[in-house]
Amino acid sequence: MAPKITRKVSRNPELIRGIGKYSRSQMYHKRGIWAIKAKNGGVLPRHGPKPKPETPAEKPPKFYPADDVKKPLVNKHKPKPAKLRASITPGTVLILLAGRFKGKRVVFLKQLPSGLLLVTGPFKINGVPLRRVNQSYVIGTSTKANVSAVNVEQFDDKYFTKEAQKKKKGEGEFFEAEKESVLPQQKKDDQKTVDSALIKAIESVPDLKTYLGARFSLKAGVKPHELVF
Repeated sequence: MAPKITRKVSRNPELIRGIGKYSRSQMYHKRGIWAIKAKNGGVLPRHGPKPKPETPAEKPPKFYPADDVKKPLVNKHKPKPAKLRASITPGTVLILLAGRFKGKRVVFLKQLPSGLLLVTGPFKINGVPLRRVNQSYVIGTSTKANVSAVNVEQFDDKYFTKEAQKKKKGEGEFFEAEKESVLPQQKKDDQKTVDSALIKAIESVPDLKTYLGARFSLKAGVKPHELVF
């Protein structure tokens, strides 16, 4: 015989879908909730959460790894500095494509041991100080200046790194340190020394000073693939 199916009959039959025959207050008395509250001091009884079954303690493994477990090898490979593009030589004017000075023209001085390029505006002409730039984010031009008189031997990657300060500072000390970290007196003097020698070389080339002071930008109708630098 087929099992008997019992259907649950609602105490509040629907007149229309979503609308019951009895109101909320009528169902409150019909279900006898008032009597349950009266037995429990006017509050519905609440059942606490069921206690979770205790997880059995994990048994130690029967077998242990042998002593000859393979360990990952130490990678002693040191990346070599990027090879400098043939079109970039000391004195070449470059166009920056990213960063704070995007669109500015700078003069390339030398390649640092890390592979980054040491460039400057000079600062007195277009506001670009001595800084490191990745050669992936520059466009080399055919314009050049003679930078043989500019001494850049003291500049390396360590010159541009900042020491981490762990001490907590007060409000006054914080702003003083922030001002000093932007351009310390030593860096100001180094910038002036480089600019004085570099500006003499720039002034010897006609219209180069004006060219460095102008920002590079694309105008309407200009096709980038047809540009010649």
